Amino acid sequence: MTENTGVIVIGGGYAGVMAANRLTQRADVAVTLINPRPTFVERIRLHQLVAGSHEAVVDYREVLREGVRLVVDTVTRIDAAERGVTLASGGTLGYDHLVYAVGSGSADPRVPGASEFAYPIATLEEARRLRPVLDAASATAAVTVVGGGPTGIETAAELAEEGRAVTLVCGGVLGPYLHRRGRRSVARRLAGLGVTVLEGPETKVTAVTRDAVRLSGGRTLPSEVTVWTAGFGVPDLAARSGLSTDALGRLLTDETLTSVDDPRIVAAGDSAAPSNLPLRMSCQAAMPLGARAADTVLSRIAGEQPAPLNQVFAGQCVSLGRRAGIFQFAHRNDVALWFHIDGRPGAKLKEFVCKSVVKHLGDEARKPGSYSLHRVPGGAERRQLLRAAIPAAPAATPAADRS
Repeated sequence: MTENTGVIVIGGGYAGVMAANRLTQRADVAVTLINPRPTFVERIRLHQLVAGSHEAVVDYREVLREGVRLVVDTVTRIDAAERGVTLASGGTLGYDHLVYAVGSGSADPRVPGASEFAYPIATLEEARRLRPVLDAASATAAVTVVGGGPTGIETAAELAEEGRAVTLVCGGVLGPYLHRRGRRSVARRLAGLGVTVLEGPETKVTAVTRDAVRLSGGRTLPSEVTVWTAGFGVPDLAARSGLSTDALGRLLTDETLTSVDDPRIVAAGDSAAPSNLPLRMSCQAAMPLGARAADTVLSRIAGEQPAPLNQVFAGQCVSLGRRAGIFQFAHRNDVALWFHIDGRPGAKLKEFVCKSVVKHLGDEARKPGSYSLHRVPGGAERRQLLRAAIPAAPAATPAADRS
């Protein structure tokens, strides 16, 4: 009797769930998904949780293949030599192959007072911590949202639509990913909602106190509630386990998403750095990367050569409250185009995208192997980028050996 091949997937987000579902195509593969919480988090809806318009969670029974073993725990170390992981609960699990999909979270703000007095919302727990703080604040309380990216824009719009007095501090340009036409559209919508938008080089936050935010230009803003959305970081699990990472801590892989240290470890999602040229952190990248990671593992089990990454982008979708939004179209290499859809159609498109993400995961759970967006023709721009960058890239060094 042939023994099953054991695959551990670390992380139950967009990439991890996609990979776990897809791995079940083979009856002789036993899949274990390790995640710190028992429910799937719709991370792209966390700003709605903060505003009280959505819970941002889905039961795993809706998106995870029956037969995938769910272990609610946290991995504290990967032992690549012994092919095992250590759990926070004290147990250990062995594997034949491992999918590293730990995702991302709030970056260390490294701004005086930010850790003590600002509220990040990159995780479910952080968003839930902020919700009662907002409920307790007066209706006229000054709310400052720090960060001009999509999370900051969405949060500012959502809170302003609820009647909050919101200031959005960009620390630079509003919506840096957006085309200038899309940026103007977002600015008009935020102005219509009453959001005060502060842009430019003098709007970098230099300090946060209990009731104020100080800017690099010398200005001090009163702020009863400060929401921090500036930047994302990744868990340091790979680095702590002695695996090679990029400067941010993402696992270094080749173009098949295979670790440069170990062919039995692959990475997917925000915590992956293929060829040291990571993709933009997003569910738009995470799910195709999860599918590609699973395909790589299945190819290795079958004794076949895995296919390389072939990632393409459609753009960026940003909600602007419940009644407006914007879909910024982009080239396949993730550079914004002039064209966008905004207003009410933009809101409907954003909601369609959010629902489609859960549907894709559910479809893959019901019919493993059905997802195919990671095989969309394209990727020529990435290949050109690789040819230009790889010869000059320094050799990977195990994280444990770095000074």
